[in-house]
Amino acid sequence: MVGRSSSSNPSDVLRQIKGFVLLLIQDISRNRAPSVALDRFRIYCSDPSGNCICNYDLPIGKEIISLEKESHAYRLDVLLRVLQIIQQLLQEKRHASKRDIYYMHPSVFLEQAVVDRAINDICILLKCSRHHLNVVPVGKGLVMGWLRFVEAGRKSCCIRSPDTAYPVPVNSEDIKDIASVAKYVLVVEKETVFQRLANDQFCERNHCIVITGRGYPDVPTRRFLRHLVEQLHLPVYCLVDSDPYGFDILTTYRFGSMLLLLKSHLFSKQMAYDAMLMHVPELRWLGVFPSDFEKYNLPDHCLLHLTSEDKKKVEAMLSRCYLHKEAPKWRLELEIMLQKGVKFEIEALSVNSLSFLSDWYIPSKIQNGYYI
Repeated sequence: MVGRSSSSNPSDVLRQIKGFVLLLIQDISRNRAPSVALDRFRIYCSDPSGNCICNYDLPIGKEIISLEKESHAYRLDVLLRVLQIIQQLLQEKRHASKRDIYYMHPSVFLEQAVVDRAINDICILLKCSRHHLNVVPVGKGLVMGWLRFVEAGRKSCCIRSPDTAYPVPVNSEDIKDIASVAKYVLVVEKETVFQRLANDQFCERNHCIVITGRGYPDVPTRRFLRHLVEQLHLPVYCLVDSDPYGFDILTTYRFGSMLLLLKSHLFSKQMAYDAMLMHVPELRWLGVFPSDFEKYNLPDHCLLHLTSEDKKKVEAMLSRCYLHKEAPKWRLELEIMLQKGVKFEIEALSVNSLSFLSDWYIPSKIQNGYYI
């Protein structure tokens, strides 16, 4: 049983939930084991040939959850419990986080990953995003720059003080009247770099917007970035550490992420249903490149050796199909990192001058097209 296309109207989602439950009841009344058919999506694999079927929009197959299989009983139980909570949220016009939902039945859910998988399954079943289920994330991203918007009736006017940090809106769907005179959007990996740019009045001097997810970006930050690019049609650049985790964060912004899910006591990865609402294919990698170490004559004490775990992570990322198909130059830089066996942080560029990033590195790279 597969849900039909859903609108954002809560009454439509409630109607779909009711229809799904009725089908389960019909199965039981006819002495059939209840089953659920879920589309499965995948944005990357380790096939270097480029002939894979990974896709944001089209499913790669179906997964059947059925009570005929004893191992599926718990998963179906969790799905129905979470669905009941979501139904109540929609009926009462309330919102809850995934963590809130977990603590409603912690002895049943056992861990957060179980709830995360159930919510993703429900999104696939009803063909909607988490926002339409009244499941809201807790935002951690920050934004500053030449930007003005209204969120749920509240006006945020970053333009008045371009180098002051504002929290990223939790729900991009609630953003209206967005306006900007910025020339580009810059995404930075870390809050420390974000604060360095704020202290240097980078946004005011360069007429731009700067965003940080403070490490791995959460859903609100990624959706907000996607919303900005779609609405303002601005070029977008990303600045991350020259290490495996920085590169992984870079690819999360551009290509999306995979959910880490518990399955038979083993962890497996699958794409979140609404991942296509968050990836930013227009994003360009501004730095820091592994090759920048020699280009900018950084001292050796700024380098750290890759650990064995770092090397395993790099090797795993090198096999991702989208790097072969869509970002071969990114992959080349990643190969350089592995070959040299070293890593360094963005802050290493400030070894001779605290303002080197804002005064020279970022402006000159954008102006001269030194990005990939």
